[in-house]
Amino acid sequence: MATVFTMIIDGDLPGRFVWKDERCVAFLSINPLSPGHTLVVPREPIDHWLDLPEDLRSHLFNVAHSIGRAIESAWNPQKVGLIIAGLEVPHAHIHVSAVNAERDLDFSNAAADPDPSSLDDAAQRIRQALRTQGHEAVAD
Repeated sequence: MATVFTMIIDGDLPGRFVWKDERCVAFLSINPLSPGHTLVVPREPIDHWLDLPEDLRSHLFNVAHSIGRAIESAWNPQKVGLIIAGLEVPHAHIHVSAVNAERDLDFSNAAADPDPSSLDDAAQRIRQALRTQGHEAVAD
């Protein structure tokens, strides 16, 4: 079954991609917890992260690590958080977000209607940090 993430991956819905490779993509959340809040999503629509094959799970976490380093470089937060919730979309995904306080991990505090230009700027900052780190899978 196609999910909203499948539609974003296939280009049927817009997304601000920062990473694309043959196994996964990463794009900004439309309701960010903090600037640069990114979702790392496998191309294959597997619902539960516990059902991910080991090699794909490892790949997703490696990409999340790279995205986390980019967020750290771009915003210099106190920490970079990682959340696997998976309740809102039945397609496994990892949230990677800057964290300066506990409230930064509370989805009830997510931006409901962020300024599109701030999302564009955040995506560009992450792409630039990924390029600086030497990654080749940076989305255009």
